[in-house]
Amino acid sequence: MPCSFDYEMRLWDSGVQSVAGVDEAGRGPLAGPVVAAAVVFKRPIELVGLDDSKRLSRKARDRIYETLVSHSDVLFSHSIVGEDVIDRINILRASQEAMRSAVSALRPPPEHVLIDGLTVHPFPIEQTAIVKGDGISFSIAAASVIAKVTRDKIMSAYAIEFPQYGFDQHQGYATADHLAMLRAHGPCRIHRRSFAPVAQATLDL
Repeated sequence: MPCSFDYEMRLWDSGVQSVAGVDEAGRGPLAGPVVAAAVVFKRPIELVGLDDSKRLSRKARDRIYETLVSHSDVLFSHSIVGEDVIDRINILRASQEAMRSAVSALRPPPEHVLIDGLTVHPFPIEQTAIVKGDGISFSIAAASVIAKVTRDKIMSAYAIEFPQYGFDQHQGYATADHLAMLRAHGPCRIHRRSFAPVAQATLDL
């Protein structure tokens, strides 16, 4: 099923005027925050190449991001939940908290939310969960792009603060290079201590 406005159109046709797509980036990495974004299209617009951010090249994501955040018919917000909260409440709850916060930041608030993945409880607004929704709904795909690009910018900034880890290359994911640097230097301030490879690296020091 190709990415489209099908889910949004059904809601618009039923009388729902404002529909937000919600997605997150950064559940899997060993370091850095999880970021969620919420996007409302005031009307269907044409965005060439819009799709699940994981299917897009960095250049394509950056291009679509700039179009989204500057378009007069697009409302968006994002929320950042740091590694300290992730370690305290776990990554699933942190991701859901980021989603709730991103939606709550939209003004005006949406009437319905399309969420990538599974239903989030509790949630302040009526929701429809769509498995692999970032490749099905344009609103969720747009949220996935904004969340991903926002998080990548954060990790690039951390790469300057912690140059020994190469965060701008792997964004904190458990690549071979990152694991090697983690073993060599131990974890830094932004590593998720509750994640097994980080905990093991701490023990090995």
